[in-house]
Amino acid sequence: MDIFGSSGVDKSVSTSTVSVESNPESVSDELTVRNAVSSADLAKMQGVPLPWANTATGSAGVVTSISEANEGGRLCRTFATSRHSYRGIANFEGKTCMEGDGNWQLLSFQPNS
Repeated sequence: MDIFGSSGVDKSVSTSTVSVESNPESVSDELTVRNAVSSADLAKMQGVPLPWANTATGSAGVVTSISEANEGGRLCRTFATSRHSYRGIANFEGKTCMEGDGNWQLLSFQPNS
């Protein structure tokens, strides 16, 4: 019901949603977490949480666990982290593995359900 009559409604305005998958801030945060996890000295950490921060996005979080395993001849680390951003606080799980060239590749970074 239009209380202003049909001439009072502006039908030229429309809204839409923003795709989460193409969010460059999320990718930047994922790479920041990957760098923190891959450079962590697990022998010195001994279960101590690992904080991280991304100055480019303003996001920050804490890696609460990292486990390391040799999978198919490559070193992999599975981790759990929080992410505090303008979108709120969320928990994530991920996995990164060292490739043959010595670089770490992020294989997964998914919200923890």
